Order: sequence, then C-alpha cells, then structure tokens
Amino acid sequence: MAAQKINEAHEHIAKAEKCLKTSMTKWKPDYDSAASEYAKAAVCFKNAKQYEQAKDAYLKEAENHTENKTLFHAAKAIEQAGMMMKEQKKMPEAIQYIEKACMMYMENGTPDTAAMALDRAGKLIEPINLEKAVDLYQKAAGVFENEDRLRQAVELLGKASRLLVRLRRLDEAAVALLKEKNMYKEIENFPMCFKKTTAQVLIHLHRGDYVAADKCVRESYSLPGYSGSEDCIAMETLLQGYDEQDEDQVYRVCNSPLLKYMDNDYAKLAISLRVPGGGAKKKKAAAAAPQAGAGGAPAGADDEDDYEGGLC
Repeated sequence: MAAQKINEAHEHIAKAEKCLKTSMTKWKPDYDSAASEYAKAAVCFKNAKQYEQAKDAYLKEAENHTENKTLFHAAKAIEQAGMMMKEQKKMPEAIQYIEKACMMYMENGTPDTAAMALDRAGKLIEPINLEKAVDLYQKAAGVFENEDRLRQAVELLGKASRLLVRLRRLDEAAVALLKEKNMYKEIENFPMCFKKTTAQVLIHLHRGDYVAADKCVRESYSLPGYSGSEDCIAMETLLQGYDEQDEDQVYRVCNSPLLKYMDNDYAKLAISLRVPGGGAKKKKAAAAAPQAGAGGAPAGADDEDDYEGGLC
C-alpha cells in the first residue's frame, strides 16, 4: 500500500514538472495545474507516512501558488508543510512554517485565518515550550483585537495569562490580566471581570504588592454587581487577613470552593499563598501574653515562639 502511494506521488510530481515546461506553443508555465499535482503528490506521501517528502511537495505546491498570485492557497500549503514537520516531532520547524503561513494570510487580507493558525501553533508548542506558546497566543489575540473580534481575542489573552503565571513571570501576568479584564469590561461580561479581579489579587499578593492587590478590588467596585458579590466579599476578606497577618483567615479564603475551582494555574496560586511573618502564631502569642505575665514566664520566651516555624 505504501509503495503504491509513493509511486502515485512520483507520477504526480512528473505531471507537475511537465506542467511547468514551456515550448514554442506553450509560452507560460501552468502554475495552477502544477500546484494541483504537487498537492496530490503531498497527500500520497502523507498517506504513505513519508512526511519529509510530503513536506517538500507541499512547499513546491506553495511555490506554484505564489507564482500564480494565489497567496491564500500558498499559505495553506505552507501550513500543511508545518504539519508534516509536526508528524516528525520537529516542533520548532513546524512552528516556523505555520508562522510563515500566517504572514501570508495577513498579506492576503485574511487575518482571521492567520489568528486561528497562530492559535493552533500555540497548542502544538505549548507542551514543550511555554514561552513560545505565550508569544503565539498573544500574537493571535492581537490579530483578533485589530479586527474588533474581542471575544476571540480575550480568550487567547486568557491562555497567555495563565501560561505566564505557570512560568512565574508574574509582573507580565499582571499586565496581561489587566488587559484581559478591560476587554471583558468592554464586551460587558462583568462576571468574568469579577474572576479576573480575583486572579489579579492573587498575582499581586504573590508579588508581595498588597497595595496593587487592594487597588484592583477598589477599582472593581465600579463594575455593575461587584460590590457585595461573593467574589468581592472573598477578596475583601482575603486582603484583610493578609494585612492583619491572620493566616487562618487567608487559608479559609484560599481554600474555599470559589478559589479552589478557578483555572488550575490560579487555584495553585491560591493554595500556595502564605502570610509573611507567620500571622497566626502572632495572634495566639498576643492572646496568651497576659496569662504568661501572671505566671512570671519570661517575656522573651513568647517572642522566640512567635517565629518558631519561620515563614508560614
């Protein structure tokens, strides 16, 4: 079966080369027919699992479409060449071809197709290179945003934000989340704005920036329905606990269903959040101080106990 397909592929290549020849009666190469034959050859090679030869055939198809000024079809062929590299587990090369195809889609005036291809490329590279996936998702979001397709853009921004958190690039994640939240506000999806505020607070507290976290909540009061909502109360309680170094209060909020069932990357931020200085022990020590004084225990013993466990 494979040998038969390979023979078929070579027959199509021979036909393609014939289409490109000129003579006294045929002055111009027939690029359209040649592209069609190379496409058929590529499919035959692909079915025979000869992915390198399939890639070459797709690139030949793209060359002929380009000569014929049919850029959309050329881009499609180059994208298929990228998929052949993916079949060979050559992901960086696959992504290069897909990015090249996206440039041609843009040049052809079909930006939506470019953005969707960038999204597909991001999904391909994400398991092995998070940084590149962030770049591709952000590019795709930018294309959709330029086309005023904000719902598609914000979804891709969300993917990029989550990966930035996973990479611990929290400063960039904070910027990306603000953009994401503003976009949800623009399309009037206020419940998602609430969720993004929660994510912002978690990121800023992990950055050690209580002021920025508090500012995110205060700015969200202007969102319809936020003040007094479950999300709002949870964040106010979290910030109060963090500010007062009440570890128990912070733990309760961070392990509540509201936060535990967020997107996984944000849920991990919640359950790993710690109060600086071990606040729970401080409270207990302060409450026990009068009794200790009555018993004549040395004050220094309590002071040492405050930080016995180090940072919680």
